[in-house]
Amino acid sequence: MAKLAIIGGTGLTSLKGLEIVKREVSHTPYGEPSGPLVHGELAGNEVMFLPRHGSGHTIPPHKINYRANLWALRENGAEKVIAVNAIGGIRADLTPGRLAFPDQIIDYTWSRVNTYFEEGLTHVTHIDFTEPYCSELRQLLLEVAEDVGIDAAGEGTYGATQGPRLETRAEIDRLERDGCDMVGMTGMPEAALARELDLCYASIAVVANVAAGRGEGEITMAAIEQHLMSGMESVRRLLETAVPRC
Repeated sequence: MAKLAIIGGTGLTSLKGLEIVKREVSHTPYGEPSGPLVHGELAGNEVMFLPRHGSGHTIPPHKINYRANLWALRENGAEKVIAVNAIGGIRADLTPGRLAFPDQIIDYTWSRVNTYFEEGLTHVTHIDFTEPYCSELRQLLLEVAEDVGIDAAGEGTYGATQGPRLETRAEIDRLERDGCDMVGMTGMPEAALARELDLCYASIAVVANVAAGRGEGEITMAAIEQHLMSGMESVRRLLETAVPRC
């Protein structure tokens, strides 16, 4: 069985049910990861866990050291990565608390260091990113969601925005015209870096709110936290069954 790593996002800074074996501080050529790697067992299977925003949720999306995070996981043996991402729902069926497994992504971020292939190269390197998520791992997550009765959207295009502010109504209108079904701030460059490292990478996206202009009134952090609480319970149930099958 390939060694599995889980990257926790907003609402998942720790993993309930994870029996911790050790915490390990990693140093990489690209700086420090978001925090120590947590090694443990979930549902009787070895996993690594890394909170993307730090254990205290203090690192904003545009300041995350994505290169260090993925490098540290790979150097510690990870071959598969399940990333948990909080999103805003653009498509009507992506309602708060629901899960989705995106199959495409559009990158609207800027100024983030987004590749390992930039210095000391013997040749210019390009990666195929036609299908940005690992189809094998996505399919497994889909099957498990069906098996355990979790309502989830099986596909969708993730629009990755810079943050940390939320988007304007006009920006969401633009994303929808571009074909985006959901919006988030942490999907890129994480997915591309995983591909550069040959990691099998898939996302469990949790709808934290309806995107700007798709609901009534302002988007509040109180509402986001409430929706994430119910969504993350579904994530934990999904992982408990998925991890032994990865």
